[in-house]
Amino acid sequence: MRAAYFTEYQGPIDVQNVADPTPENGGVVIKVGATGLCRSDWHGWMGHDSDVQLPHVPGHEFAGTVVGVGKDIKRWKEGDRVTVPFVSGCGHCPECHSGNHQVCDQQFQPGFTHWGSFAEYVAIDYADTNLVRLPDDMEFATAASLGCRFATSFRGVIDQGKVTAGQIVAVHGAGGVGLSAIMIAAAAGAYVIAVDIDDAKLEFAKELGANAVINARNIDDIPTAIKDITRGGVHVSVDALGSAQTCFNSVACLRKRGKHIQIGLMTGDHAHAAVPMDRVVAHELEILGSHGMQAFRYDAMIDMIMTGKLSPQKLINDRVTLAEGATALMSMGHFTGTGVTVIDRF
Repeated sequence: MRAAYFTEYQGPIDVQNVADPTPENGGVVIKVGATGLCRSDWHGWMGHDSDVQLPHVPGHEFAGTVVGVGKDIKRWKEGDRVTVPFVSGCGHCPECHSGNHQVCDQQFQPGFTHWGSFAEYVAIDYADTNLVRLPDDMEFATAASLGCRFATSFRGVIDQGKVTAGQIVAVHGAGGVGLSAIMIAAAAGAYVIAVDIDDAKLEFAKELGANAVINARNIDDIPTAIKDITRGGVHVSVDALGSAQTCFNSVACLRKRGKHIQIGLMTGDHAHAAVPMDRVVAHELEILGSHGMQAFRYDAMIDMIMTGKLSPQKLINDRVTLAEGATALMSMGHFTGTGVTVIDRF
């Protein structure tokens, strides 16, 4: 099969022919119909993720068709149209038994713990527990955009943040994760404030449901600006970027008993960012993470898509070839472009 492949961190990503995968007894092989470019893959290429072992094929947001099944598979057959969470639970550990596959003790992550979807085919373990059936009329590119950014934002906003109509939500960062969170919070009936440093992204955020936007290049004190707009702060704030500054601002802009949701990855010098814990204690704030979403929760998200309440396809900004995607992945550290890029030609 053709796959985008690298043999050294921060080295070239080349498209070349490699051996086709075969399914494990409890796994399947999927012919990839589309796969998204996500900054998490860039982190893996940079060497920020210890799960990534060389040589490696990145890619963890994808959808496609089952073309091979292991002997122990009971729920799936060849020809099924599927997607899969980027964190797949083993189904047997205490976390999986509690319904929290997204923090499985033995998790399988295509594109991180195993080779991913920047390829014509990808092998997925724990398939009976983790595959998600797609509606026949959902395009693979749309489904691929759900796997990491959109699903993680859905869990962050809906399951962790428990956002409801009438609440006020701030989203710090208007990349793929942030734009997803903005759309989902708006669909839940919240008043949404988007923060970014790019006017084009902020304009797009308004198209997706943001009620107010703030360009952080023009304002020194983001928490105070948000509190001025909201007369006291927000109920839920999302750090969709993952930096020391956006994390601090997100916590600091909350009203009393508000919730901070950390979705953006914190790496390097940002991994142990300062948090205003004095305010956390005095205002009884909650600090929560969102690390993917369980396969069984996809139905709620897909229902909102199929009824028109959510439109993740609006986030797709560009569709590229596998070779073009490999090149684009290497430049993702510069935060260029608006929305989501999807590989749909292999």
